[in-house]
Amino acid sequence: MSPDLRSAARSIAARSYRKLGSLGRVALGDDAAAAPAAPLVDAPGNAPQAAPGAPSNGPDVEAPPWLPLPPAGGVICNVCRWQGEGFAGSAHVELALCPRCGSNGRDRFLHWCLAERVELSPALRVIECSPRMGQDYRAAMGTWFFYRTSDYDLRAHAGNLRLDLQAIDLPDACIDVMLCAHVLEHVPDTDKALAELRRVVAPGGHLLLQVPVLQGRTAPPTEPEFHGDHTPVFWRFGFDLTARLREQGFHTDLLCTQAFADAVASGDNPWQEWSPEFDVPDILAGARTDGMADDLVVVADPDASRRLGIDPGYMYLTWDCAVR
Repeated sequence: MSPDLRSAARSIAARSYRKLGSLGRVALGDDAAAAPAAPLVDAPGNAPQAAPGAPSNGPDVEAPPWLPLPPAGGVICNVCRWQGEGFAGSAHVELALCPRCGSNGRDRFLHWCLAERVELSPALRVIECSPRMGQDYRAAMGTWFFYRTSDYDLRAHAGNLRLDLQAIDLPDACIDVMLCAHVLEHVPDTDKALAELRRVVAPGGHLLLQVPVLQGRTAPPTEPEFHGDHTPVFWRFGFDLTARLREQGFHTDLLCTQAFADAVASGDNPWQEWSPEFDVPDILAGARTDGMADDLVVVADPDASRRLGIDPGYMYLTWDCAVR
């Protein structure tokens, strides 16, 4: 199919798929039973609508993520399509913020990986664990996909499903895409969570997994550690996480920027200074151990990294865990 026909077909699907909302609710189950106190704000057809003419701080619902990004001389947010001279804040995975939607670097890299690795369509059943971004973002995602959000305790990142990743209360093979960013490090039993994630992802589906990679190999924190929402950290993950994902049956690639892959291949450290929470020498050493460099797949060249504000490269890693 030509690019023009494909774009036209996707636009038609985007306008018409809300009629399939009841099918999506059947496929993912009844949210009311899973989390009776939570409104179904993220269900297809139930996303809150802004008043006519009201400004939006979120993505443009008329520009779904399967449409190509427009050319830009400066930077562009691939979540909401804002363009400008630069992102707010410093060049850091958590701090380089889009002034429109508030996405940070890891949000943009996650969505870049989603667009690069998944055949996107309005029919996808998507669950996002503890999404960092707010209601405008969730409403847009609910317009584009059969979308649910989940959280363990419905507290800091309240979702409309209460899920414990160690015992996911969902049927087998019921999800096409699971977005899980900076959640796994807060789960005590990693292998149990990975087995459950593998169980619920359908054949042809993907788990896109992000964790803070601050060191080369996995170990528990040396002292009590909490993230901003006071959630305890049980594990600091390294590159050996790839093998554990494969042991659970995922076909796994570690997605990265060209800058990171080049640094691993060169044997040198191109970053003379780095953010102190990242042990960059140990990260690079871990990535060069036991053939782990072979697991790296570049998804962002230098131009994409610059445009999306995903720099420095050692901060940006996402595991693409496919079920075949």
